[in-house]
Formats: sequence, structure tokens, C-alpha cells
Amino acid sequence: MARSRTISVTVEKKTGDAFDAILKIPPKMMPDAKIDDSGWWSFTGPYGKSMLKFNENKSLGILDHQYVDEESKWDVPMRVVSNGDVSEVVITLNKPDEITDGQFDQRMQELGELFNSMKNIIESES
Repeated sequence: MARSRTISVTVEKKTGDAFDAILKIPPKMMPDAKIDDSGWWSFTGPYGKSMLKFNENKSLGILDHQYVDEESKWDVPMRVVSNGDVSEVVITLNKPDEITDGQFDQRMQELGELFNSMKNIIESES
């Protein structure tokens, strides 16, 4: 049976500002993050060498991305949704076939913490 989890967090920023901050967040969360000419960020993550690429559409609030590490590959739908003067950032994670249910549960716990860090970084942006 396929497993997934959706995480949502309210960010105290207008949608366009939150969107732009997320695109610039990799080096703020992973100090060795570097972007190449094709838009792929590379960095050392908790599971070794990792890569991240956004497929964004700002007018629609789409920040879908691909994330690849030494254990798995993820295609991740992500949205930034306006809610007045704040934004909702919503991400859905579908368990890749190559990881176990236990590994998925561990990753979801780690991503919850990562999302809180991301929220703090976005809200501290001026």
C-alpha cells in the first residue's frame, strides 16, 4: 500500500515573499549547498550526497521539486497558498519504493523538524 504524508505550516509572510525566500533557502539550511547552471542544488544531507531542483511557477504558488539522496528519490509537490497577510506552505511526501516504512517514518519526523527550521528562516527574512 502506498504511503504519503502532507505537512502544512503557516508562515508570517505574504505569499510572494515566502515563495522567494524558499527558493533561496538551500544555502541557509545546508552550508555547503551550491547551485549549477541547470538549477540543481547539491549539498551534503543527512543521507549523504544530495540534490534538489525546484520546478516553480510563482503566479500559481507551485514549488514542486525533486530531491535525490544516496538512499532514495522523491518527487515532491509543494504549494505556497495565500491566506491574507500570511501564507500556508503545504508539502506532500509520497514514500519512495526504495525505503522501508520505518525509514519513511524516520524521514517524516526529520522533515517536521526541517519544516520548522525553514519557517523560522523565512520569517526572519526582511
